[in-house]
Amino acid sequence: MAAVDVNAEALGVPRKQLMESSGNAVARVCRDLVDPGATVAIVAGRGNNGGDALVAARFLQVYDVTVHLLGRPETIATDIARENWDALVASELDHRTVTDSAAFDLGDPDLVVDAMLGTGVTGSLREPEATAAKAINDADASVLAVDVPSGIDADTGEAAGDAVDADHVVTFHDDKPGLGDLDCDVTVADIGIPAAAERFTGPGDLLALRRDAQSHKGDHGDVLVVGGGPYTGAPALAAQAALRAGADLARVACPEHVAREVQGYSENLIVRGFAGDRLAPEHVPDLLGFAADRDVVVFGPGLGDDDDSLDAVRAFLDSYDGTAVVDADALQVVPDVDTEATLICTPHQGELRQMGGETDADWDVRRDLVSDFAADLGHTLLVKGAYDVIAGGDESRVNRTGNPGMTVGGTGDVLAGATGALAAVLPPLDAAAVAAYANGRAGDLAADEFDGGLVATDLLERLPEALRGVDE
Repeated sequence: MAAVDVNAEALGVPRKQLMESSGNAVARVCRDLVDPGATVAIVAGRGNNGGDALVAARFLQVYDVTVHLLGRPETIATDIARENWDALVASELDHRTVTDSAAFDLGDPDLVVDAMLGTGVTGSLREPEATAAKAINDADASVLAVDVPSGIDADTGEAAGDAVDADHVVTFHDDKPGLGDLDCDVTVADIGIPAAAERFTGPGDLLALRRDAQSHKGDHGDVLVVGGGPYTGAPALAAQAALRAGADLARVACPEHVAREVQGYSENLIVRGFAGDRLAPEHVPDLLGFAADRDVVVFGPGLGDDDDSLDAVRAFLDSYDGTAVVDADALQVVPDVDTEATLICTPHQGELRQMGGETDADWDVRRDLVSDFAADLGHTLLVKGAYDVIAGGDESRVNRTGNPGMTVGGTGDVLAGATGALAAVLPPLDAAAVAAYANGRAGDLAADEFDGGLVATDLLERLPEALRGVDE
């Protein structure tokens, strides 16, 4: 939901407007639960969940409403929540601040609105929320939770410790997985988030890439690129893109006769050569052993379409059970392979047809065609185009970043490498969607400077900026 909120804002629906709609939705449910004149206690946290309830208070002026803010007003976490607190104060509605949990007094309300913590918070309740939750549960009143009862994990429905025992929940835009396990009534309120906020990739998708401050080398991916022989630039681009997209290590397995050339593109790459001029079936056993210790394999950049090389791809995928990004000439063997591997395939539309899939000039029709083909294959597809289509399982996304200058050679290799890095830390469809968004965004940044004269290495330099997220 945090990602959807950010994507909606990028589409022109600001979060302040969404908070206003959410607060109005909370107030509507309150009016369904108690009659005018009833006593309503709103217990608000200092985040946007509390902000929703602060808005609701303004729509409940025919009730006896008291707002209890947990903490000092100056510590309210977001600008929009703080603005709604200021509006509450300026309107002289009954408001109290709780800075000492021992002094928390809920009173004797008919209805309690729990707006302490939202869907983005997990773990045991701390003070003053823990004391407030106990007081709410002890009260002889109906309890309405905003988005999710405080202390409950919205994904699982479980509590790590004490939690609010809500009678009703009003949640926004869509149901939350964990709410179905709770013994309460759930209202799903439409707050005006456009469907495009979920359909199209956007800056909100980058929220998933936040790193733990205690991270160690290797936590963010060890990526192996298998390719080269006829070409040297493609595997080097893919491996460098993996690093620029956040992988900790990027390795290239390529024929010995080009290994030094590939290494020459960057001292940051770890290059391992194998005998011969191109990949062949006799290389597969060693390659499988090498790949077993890697998080993701990117197979195909610069590999060529020699029959021996394609036979080697088949043999590798037949025996591999890890995660692989399959690109370029290697794609054509995927429909005929029975593999336990998790595959992300990155064809352009011509390669999609070669694989047996269908396409269409209309992106919405193409999305359905790609989704059906992905289901038939049992793998995730990232089909490149003016609008990229990403599909896997029962989900699909569409990416609109990018520009005509990206028809230059090598941009697909950058995308494959970035997808490999992201597949080390995200589920396959999410990795493909974020990679498509960031690759196109990097191309747009490059186009601002070079227009139609951009080259693939320009995308490498801009990938980190393209992957930089936004604050919630």
